Amino acid sequence: MPLEPEMLKSLVRAAAERVIASTSELTALDQAIGDGDHGANMKRGFEAVLGKLEAIGGQPPHEALKTIGKTLVMTVGGASGPLYGSFFLAAGEALSGKTLPDDVVEVFGRGVGAVSARGRSQAGEKTMLDVLVPVLETLKWAVGQPDVIERVRATASEAVQRTAPMLATKGRASFLGSRSVGHIDPGARSSFLLVQAVCDTLEPRQ
Repeated sequence: MPLEPEMLKSLVRAAAERVIASTSELTALDQAIGDGDHGANMKRGFEAVLGKLEAIGGQPPHEALKTIGKTLVMTVGGASGPLYGSFFLAAGEALSGKTLPDDVVEVFGRGVGAVSARGRSQAGEKTMLDVLVPVLETLKWAVGQPDVIERVRATASEAVQRTAPMLATKGRASFLGSRSVGHIDPGARSSFLLVQAVCDTLEPRQ
């Protein structure tokens, strides 16, 4: 079934508002092991996305995802802009000619692959991939199951907590060496927030 414009707008609005509301939390996490600007950068990017919400809702879903990606690349800054931008751009490209939720594994997988390629990273290095990859793996076997949303939410929640004991080997946090251990990765946390917002928006409509 196609992703209807109102549902698309609801999903984008929920995701953006969740990130914006979590600015202080993301800032605090990034102050511990990064530049301290993740919260402000993500807030700026998703405020820009909200500013384009009506236009995004009027586009075909694959073009809407690409618009989100381009907006994040242009406004987020730091490492997160290119990474999140790459996710949405690749997901939008993959969605062309396909539908959601039917092809969600392929679409989400293309986005995750783009993040990995852009950051030259993989799961286990204390990055946003440590949430995105487990979510993708859950989607692969849970799509079509009645509790898929619950399982995806639980996977994301558990995955973000597992970043705390990890040693960072990518990004600015890697410069801290062993001092990066004991802190949740801010990029993993913002990825979790986005997944959580989508799950919360979709759940009442199961």
